[in-house]
Amino acid sequence: KQQPEETPQPAPRRIFQERQRITGLPLYFQGYLSVRHSKFQEFRVYWTELRGTMLFFYDDKKATTYSQKLDLSALTSATNVYPDGNGSAEFILMLSNGELELKADDCECGKEWKGFILTVTKLSIPPDESLLPGQLTRMQEVLEKEKKRRTTLNCSSLSSNRKSPLSSTFTTLPACFYAVSRQEATEMLEKNPSHGNLILRPGSDSKNYAITIRQELDAPHLKHYKVMSKGTNYVIELERRVTLPSLQDVVNYFVTQTRGNLKPFVTHTC
Repeated sequence: KQQPEETPQPAPRRIFQERQRITGLPLYFQGYLSVRHSKFQEFRVYWTELRGTMLFFYDDKKATTYSQKLDLSALTSATNVYPDGNGSAEFILMLSNGELELKADDCECGKEWKGFILTVTKLSIPPDESLLPGQLTRMQEVLEKEKKRRTTLNCSSLSSNRKSPLSSTFTTLPACFYAVSRQEATEMLEKNPSHGNLILRPGSDSKNYAITIRQELDAPHLKHYKVMSKGTNYVIELERRVTLPSLQDVVNYFVTQTRGNLKPFVTHTC
């Protein structure tokens, strides 16, 4: 009796190439994760990839197209549910727009997931004493790749802005953007005043932004301003709202209005 032909499955290399083409981001870590959003009761298993600061969730390990994605740029913390557990690893990502609970069947794999996520979002390796030397080495490699990727993006954005200063389609994040919290931005400005005194960062939700500034007046003076995304424009929440076509224009506005007293916080040069 002739056996029915099986549907050919895409080769692993072709799957990788297609995902790379669709996401346009480097792959840092991958594996199965059980995922539960704060508004749902049950976990759902996904093949998950960490690319840049994005988590891509696939319904199947061989699927070429992701079913969901999550931007981690507004991550505030990642906490263990069972810090002393020896079995599965479970942790919660605290985001500005809610919580996401993740679970890995293997404890070591769970530690790695949490470590890599914190590494790419905080741009530093988490001080976790339970991480093995090999895990720390891989995280250091990812850290260097992500720093290089962001440097390239920032340099490209500065170059594009110089070539077309009046362009309203310029959407790349300015060099002074950092995926940090209000407290972290404050600490960066306090510890490294020579780098600048203005930081653009994620706002209180994943859709908007904020400006944190530090000025030396009679005493160190810190202020935070909301920057709301409105269609293709951005609105600075001042006494009299200011609407601008790009985030780079938002940064330029603060610089020009203070006659250069405010300078974008940049830790590298292009």
